[in-house]
Amino acid sequence: MAADPQGLRWWSDAEQAVADLLQRLPDDDLAAPSALPGWSRAHVVAHLARNADALVNLLTWARTGVETPMYPSRAVRDADIAATAARPAAELRSDLVAAGARLAEAVRSLPDDAWTAQLRNGQGQPIPASAVPWMRAKEVWVHGTDLRAGLSFPDLPADFCAALVDEVLGHFASQGQSPDATVVATDVERTWGTGTHRVRGPVSAVAAWLTRSDPTGLDGDVPPPPTWL
Repeated sequence: MAADPQGLRWWSDAEQAVADLLQRLPDDDLAAPSALPGWSRAHVVAHLARNADALVNLLTWARTGVETPMYPSRAVRDADIAATAARPAAELRSDLVAAGARLAEAVRSLPDDAWTAQLRNGQGQPIPASAVPWMRAKEVWVHGTDLRAGLSFPDLPADFCAALVDEVLGHFASQGQSPDATVVATDVERTWGTGTHRVRGPVSAVAAWLTRSDPTGLDGDVPPPPTWL
């Protein structure tokens, strides 16, 4: 078994899109607020860098069999993001590129039989190593929109957004928090749920609503979604 080609494609496309966005962004603009409360754009970039290293930890676990969590603790994770975000812009940009390269090398060098290794994500849930490219694709695409620097959900691949909606609604269902809604993605002919509220719109708008509580582009009586992660 090897990594899922679709997950690898989504991840590669996401990294390129965010790299292009950051290349166009002036250094001073990294200090501007992001869409995430309390975080600047620099914090988002720092999180993406440290997330890449955290996923390298998971692949190290898969390769060696030695338990290697993504982060030693939530407190260490947060402190590392804050320290990285405080670096000069040039260092921050270089850090993200280097962290991404380390992750890419860890993926390339992972033996085929290691992709079935059972690991745990940051929430402590069991996952196979083969989920890592998808995890990274989610981080980069979604947090790329959080930068508020020219990338938005309508720019994301429709098939990625559909997979994201599948996962988020599955997560809500596992927590007994499914929205009371029938959700229709008009551009990919997908329907989720059988709830009271009927929500219609492009799948990218559905993904933005479920992950970022943004109902823009949706028709119907759109209820507030549960909190995702």
